[in-house]
Amino acid sequence: MTIPHTRQRVLLGVAAGGLTALLAACGGGGNGSSAGGSTTSPPPKSTTSGTPVTAELTDFHIKLSTGTFQPGQYTFTAKNMGQHEHALEIEGPGGENRSKTLDPGQSTTLTVTLKSGSYEVYCPVDGHKDLGMKTSITVGGAPASSGDNTSQNNGY
Repeated sequence: MTIPHTRQRVLLGVAAGGLTALLAACGGGGNGSSAGGSTTSPPPKSTTSGTPVTAELTDFHIKLSTGTFQPGQYTFTAKNMGQHEHALEIEGPGGENRSKTLDPGQSTTLTVTLKSGSYEVYCPVDGHKDLGMKTSITVGGAPASSGDNTSQNNGY
């Protein structure tokens, strides 16, 4: 009669392992994120956060929430609001910083330290920069020349 008890124990172990995997996949934290790509969850908390800036990435346009930058640390929240994959790259005197590539509806944060000077902000994915998905910012000076700090070409 040891075989039925062994089977029961194995089945119980498999069920417990499956339940553990399911709970781990669900997160259990209730932070609003899910595997379905929730677009309303807040950006993850960072221990090295800077001044917040939102970068809305659409097909093929970048809109920043501010046009005035002073030297210091900034946390850019890149939100892909388009129908294609996008990323955010910031290149200038402070170096070159790139976010991960985002599927439509996803967002991520990118914390960078900006030094005085001019920076180019663009999407480095598949020639999107050449399609007009770029803008520039000046750190420590006047706002970018575009006035509303969005890319100029409306995607073309």
